[in-house]
Amino acid sequence: MTEQTSLDEISELDFEIIKKLSIDGRISHRQLAKDLGNKSPVTIKNHVENLENLGIIINYGAKINYEKLGYGIMGIIEVTISKGKMFEVEEKIAENPNVFGVYDITGTYDALILARFKTREELSKMIKEIHKSPNVERTNTHFVLNTIKEASSFVTLIEKGETK
Repeated sequence: MTEQTSLDEISELDFEIIKKLSIDGRISHRQLAKDLGNKSPVTIKNHVENLENLGIIINYGAKINYEKLGYGIMGIIEVTISKGKMFEVEEKIAENPNVFGVYDITGTYDALILARFKTREELSKMIKEIHKSPNVERTNTHFVLNTIKEASSFVTLIEKGETK
């Protein structure tokens, strides 16, 4: 989404649709219509399409338990990058299939990388690959020991905003 969407463009029904889809992305338009006060499924479909066109709904997916698939190691890698080369380095790192998050950050480091691995050796190999870049000054790597919370809930977020 290149432009900021005005909150005026989003109706109360849109927010209710977003809440329901954030809980269950597979819910049918017919079920959404029923759950939201017996609206027309066509009305719901039109609202969903509008939310997609506005770039508010950007994808649908399943939550995966990566540990059960053998990816039990999560690394958080902080990277300091030479001035003027941040986007170039981040794009290269993002190509690694183990990487699921690349963020520009403030503070001591320039970028934050989130990645999943089956073995420590895979993580080590990736760190060494990152260090091959002449534009990477240093890294700081963390192993995630326990995951307390890994998802954000639009429902909780929007309800928090409604209480103010």
